Amino acid sequence: MDRPRVVFVHGIRTSRTMWRAQLDALNAAGRDAVAINLPGHGDRIGESFTVDSALAAIDDEVSRTDSPVLLVGLSLGGYFSIRYAAEHPDRVSGLVAASCSSLPRRVSVGAYRALARGIHRLPDRGLALHNGMARRFVPPAGFVDLGAGGVALDVMDDGLAAAGQLDPLRDLAAYPGPVWLVNGALDHFRLDESRMLRACRDGRRVRIPGATHLASLVRPEAFTRVVVDALETVDRRLARHPEQ
Repeated sequence: MDRPRVVFVHGIRTSRTMWRAQLDALNAAGRDAVAINLPGHGDRIGESFTVDSALAAIDDEVSRTDSPVLLVGLSLGGYFSIRYAAEHPDRVSGLVAASCSSLPRRVSVGAYRALARGIHRLPDRGLALHNGMARRFVPPAGFVDLGAGGVALDVMDDGLAAAGQLDPLRDLAAYPGPVWLVNGALDHFRLDESRMLRACRDGRRVRIPGATHLASLVRPEAFTRVVVDALETVDRRLARHPEQ
């Protein structure tokens, strides 16, 4: 039986470099783990971000392996990981959906898009504001990882518009595998955590004490432990049911 591969999907405006702490820890432990760049981010800055292009980016990496996959997404990456798992349950043996436990309602998405457009009209397109907030809320090592792949200044409106087309409750209900809904205890993006947990066929809620929205950067060791626990659960399930 092949051991699961971990595929990490980043949040909006950042890139796969935000997962350095988790990748280093898992690779050092002998686990196969990779992180992707979504369209419009990292080395794909300038590409259009749509629902289809984001799902295709995840599929490109998942399709590279015949091994089972534990899909781990945070914030924007979490919403699209949920959709991908719902559409391809045969390819995803477990799902960690972090910092994405608020439903993308039309009113809230519209408000965020309006705010993002205003910030984008600043002379630096919001770079100083982004860096200032990140320095305030993310530890120094996490701040470096957050921006190491570049800051996607032009993707906010398209990314939010695409997220607004998703239906996480429907997608969680469609996915039969184990789901971990992971949130920082101080995160504001968990207003619908209980509803989303009830939608899961096989879900569990995980709170990371002291963590805010970027939980993997604020509390990297604690977040990595959640991923390791999820991997071990998937390992045991695959050992019992190798055909899955």
